Amino acid sequence: MLAQGLRRFWFAPLLLLSACASTPEFDTSRVDPTLTPRAAVTELPANRGKTVLWGGVILHTANLAKLTRLEVLAYPLDGDRRPRRDRDPLGRFLIERQGFLEPATYAEGRLLTVVGTLSGSEDGKVGGSAYVYPVIEAGQLHLWPKDSDYDRGRSNVHFGIGVGIGL
Repeated sequence: MLAQGLRRFWFAPLLLLSACASTPEFDTSRVDPTLTPRAAVTELPANRGKTVLWGGVILHTANLAKLTRLEVLAYPLDGDRRPRRDRDPLGRFLIERQGFLEPATYAEGRLLTVVGTLSGSEDGKVGGSAYVYPVIEAGQLHLWPKDSDYDRGRSNVHFGIGVGIGL
C-alpha cells in the first residue's frame, strides 16, 4: 500500500514539470552567437553561410512565386530565445522560407525566432533611407503566441495554495 502511494507521489512532480515545458527547442549547435544583423552585412563575404539564431517583430510578409519573405526588426533574445522588445533593436533582416506562409498568421507585430543560414544581402529602403538587409534562409521558424502573459511581462509559473483570480 505504501509502495503504491510512493509511486503516485513521484509521478505528480514529473507531470507538473512536463506541463511547464512549452519552450521550443532550437538547434543551436552551429549558431554563431556573436553575429547580429548589423554586423552580418558589414563583412558579408566572411559571414555568408554562417548559422544564426535571431528573433524579432514581423514588419511585413510577402508571398512570392515559390517562397515567403518576412521583414523582421531584430531584438535580443531571452533565455527561452524569445525576442525582448523591451531592449534596443539590433537592426532589420529578411527571412526567406520555401513555400507559402499565411500572412494573416505571420502578421505585422507578431514575434518570431528563426534558426537559419545567412545567404546574402538585399538592398532596400526604410522610409526614404537606403538599407542593406541580411537575408536568412530559414531552417527552423517559431512564431510566438500573441497576447500571452509572457508578453505582458508576467510569469506563467505560479506557486501557492489557495484560490486566486487572474486579471
